[in-house]
Amino acid sequence: MRVALDAMGGDYAPQNCVAGSVQALRDFSHLQKLYLVGDETRIREELDKHRCADPRLEIVHASQVVEMSESAVESVRRKKDSSITRAVDLVKNGDADAIVSAGHTGAAVAATTIKLRTLEGVDRPGIAAVLPTETNLTVLMDAGANTDARPEHMLQYAIMGAVFSRYVLGYTNPAIGLMSIGGEDIKGSEFTKDIFKLLKASGLNFRGNIEGHDLFQNPVEVVLSDGFTGNVVLKTCEATAEAVIHWLKNELKRTPVRLAGALLAKSAFQTIKRRTNYEEYGGSPLLGVDGICIIGHGSSSAKAIRNAIRVAMESIQQRINPRIVEELAAFYAQE
Repeated sequence: MRVALDAMGGDYAPQNCVAGSVQALRDFSHLQKLYLVGDETRIREELDKHRCADPRLEIVHASQVVEMSESAVESVRRKKDSSITRAVDLVKNGDADAIVSAGHTGAAVAATTIKLRTLEGVDRPGIAAVLPTETNLTVLMDAGANTDARPEHMLQYAIMGAVFSRYVLGYTNPAIGLMSIGGEDIKGSEFTKDIFKLLKASGLNFRGNIEGHDLFQNPVEVVLSDGFTGNVVLKTCEATAEAVIHWLKNELKRTPVRLAGALLAKSAFQTIKRRTNYEEYGGSPLLGVDGICIIGHGSSSAKAIRNAIRVAMESIQQRINPRIVEELAAFYAQE
């Protein structure tokens, strides 16, 4: 398995990207090749700090970086030598099997869609974000790639999300829910009502509409949403988890009795923190493009980068793209 990492992508690049790469090379013996794409001088400086000389590692120089304030499509067109563009080129040319980037999400989506195209049967790619609940792991699809989705896009997201849930997360028959403002069929916008009709007639394991509280209280394995709403939901969940941990720490330190209780329950708190920490999940697959692309959090730590590389390898190993093509072909053959 060969992975191309956008080493200049993210708020703390290239240091966290390099540190995460070193961890991945140490932990994953089946990682055959890891390309670090970006400013060669800066990447080598970081590698020297870790004294890393792994023969599986190769630096691919790129002289440009896509800044977060830039337009996604324009940056891909104008910055031909950006780190994300060069990373995608490695997959396009057959040198790598997957791309990992914690940089500009829009640029990663645009570069992979323009250069790699979409899989057969897919109109628009979508980001599959994994959310932990009390009883399972939920795939939120789409978490920000396509803000102007059409009902037929959402049907494809349902199939792709179910494939990822089944083969990567291990759920035999993933239940699918449509994010709306009420559980009843008649609730929602005209957009969600049209999607509901398609999903109800699809033969998929469609549970129906779900509301925000169902994400954690009555979870399904795949939650469908357009990219605009999905991205808001994802960031709200992340911020809420961080805020609760912060509030809990402050309150537990207020009195000696609380602090003593916290020490006794330390392992439980650590478990909850791990389950709600995005670093553990690494990155979110961009499903639907003809190549594996994992999009990491902008503030990804070394651990998050390491786990994003792991997710890329799992997607390669589980043949996610061929399975998506097979599932879509089988679905449309029945119509």
